[in-house]
This record gives sequence, C-alpha cells and structure tokens, in this order.
Amino acid sequence: MEKIHAQTEMGKITTDYPGARRALFAKYHIGGCSSCAYKETESLFAVCDRNEIEVEEAISHILSCHENDQEMLISPTELKQKMDAGEEILLIDTRTREEHEAVKIEGSKLMTQEYQQQVFAKHDPTKLIVLYDHSGQSVLDTCAWFIGHEMKNTRALQGGIDAWSQEVDSSVARYRLEMD
Repeated sequence: MEKIHAQTEMGKITTDYPGARRALFAKYHIGGCSSCAYKETESLFAVCDRNEIEVEEAISHILSCHENDQEMLISPTELKQKMDAGEEILLIDTRTREEHEAVKIEGSKLMTQEYQQQVFAKHDPTKLIVLYDHSGQSVLDTCAWFIGHEMKNTRALQGGIDAWSQEVDSSVARYRLEMD
C-alpha cells in the first residue's frame, strides 16, 4: 500500500483503502452520487480543489477511517480458531444468491433484507456476527451498517471467501467475478 499524496489517483486510493469512498462521502459529500462524483483517474488534489477541501485534511480523514475499518476485520485464521473453539458465531454471506448457492462457508446464511431485519430484531448484540463477501472489498460498508444498528460485535472477514479458501479451507472453490 503506497502512501497517499496529492497526486494519487482516486482509483488507487479506493483500491488501497476500501473505506475511502464511504469516508469521503460521509464527511464531505464527495463520491456518493452523480453531482459529487469523481473519476477513478482524477487526482486527490483535483477532487479536493473542486470541493474546497485541504488535501492534508482529506488524507488524514481517509487514514483515520482506514484505521477504524481495520478494527472491524477478522482474519480467516482467527475466525477458524473461534469456530473450532465452539464460539457461537452468526456467519452471514453478503454476496448474491447465485454466488452463495454455488460456493459458501459451511454454516453461513445468505443475507436478504428479511434475514437482516430478523437479525436486527432478535440477535443478541453481544454475540459475534461475521459478514463476508467475495474479496473483502465491499463488506466493510455492510459491517458498519450492522454496527450502526447496535450489532456492536460485528466483524468483516478480511479477504472474503477467497481468502478463506486460500488460508483455511481449500475445499471451498475459488472463482473470479466477471464484470461487464
């Protein structure tokens, strides 16, 4: 991960710091809709200049939010250790139904809107919830959403199901997402 500077492109920032898009939108209303969007090839300087924000302030905010994001992560090996120790864990798959039906971590439930509402209404907020996606890139947003809804012991699987397959259970098939 390279250090962020004024000329770093936004695409590089959001790749290296997956929560940067959420952080910039929450604090500055940048990047969340068409009126405040930026191009992946734009520099941080250009985005900050257009929005009248000090570059160093934006960098500091991105880094601070990244540190908070790191606290929401659980590694595949740590999750496996907790599972092996018999800890009660609610494992929720945030991918599509098709992905979940094709390959999943044993014992996980597919997150649907109805299931999410059940969890918010009935789950003991002190019990561990682990959310996962394909590669760990988008699950932090969902994790923050759960924590914001009083599910304070929610974590995101670092690297997603792909890391789980590589680090813990090679019987879980790896796959590549094709994007149009």
